Amino acid sequence: MNLFQWFNQHAVSFTLILAYIPLIATVVTTIVSLVLVRATLRYSEASDRSLALSREQFEREWAPELHIKLERMSTREARIIATNLARISVLMQMVQMRKLSMAVPSLRYFLNEPLVGGTTWSEDLGKRFFACTGDDYEGQIAVSLTFYAAGRMYRTDWFRFQVQVHNGQLLYLHPVNISARRVRALEPRNGIGSTRRELVRDVVEDAAKSNVGEATPAIGSRER
Repeated sequence: MNLFQWFNQHAVSFTLILAYIPLIATVVTTIVSLVLVRATLRYSEASDRSLALSREQFEREWAPELHIKLERMSTREARIIATNLARISVLMQMVQMRKLSMAVPSLRYFLNEPLVGGTTWSEDLGKRFFACTGDDYEGQIAVSLTFYAAGRMYRTDWFRFQVQVHNGQLLYLHPVNISARRVRALEPRNGIGSTRRELVRDVVEDAAKSNVGEATPAIGSRER
């Protein structure tokens, strides 16, 4: 009899506890789900960082890297030397030379020369060099090279040289610095869509825009 009375007295409490069990289970399930979601997000972020690091390492290993040098051969002759420091082979397309006081290149000439990774290419500039400097000039000139690699067009930074020309005689030619930045892509990988940065803009087009009052920087106007 006492047991029956005890059950009657605590029947409401047991019913209330049974009613709260689904609610407690829902709360616990929600907490566990949040913990799992957070762990999944952390794993996803770690995977993304690992993938980005692997991609960056691969791109650094196979990114094209060219070094340009101008060499004085005689008072009437200078030579350009391009060295491919990377593994990937490139196809050189254009050499640009300019005085630092000029916003656009003084000289452009086109090539179609392959350059295997780890090799060097050289060519005598001849009259091209003096076409850039003139018969009398003392100051700095800059040289850049445009090339194709893996289906994309790249351009090196401007390599600068101190030069002295007097009466059509090359008296002095010495490198001032080497490029501090890696080559930059002028065309996207698939060849579709807008290209990156201002380096791909046409010099003649930029000059025409600047003449009508549009403030568009010409190619190569930014120097380190």
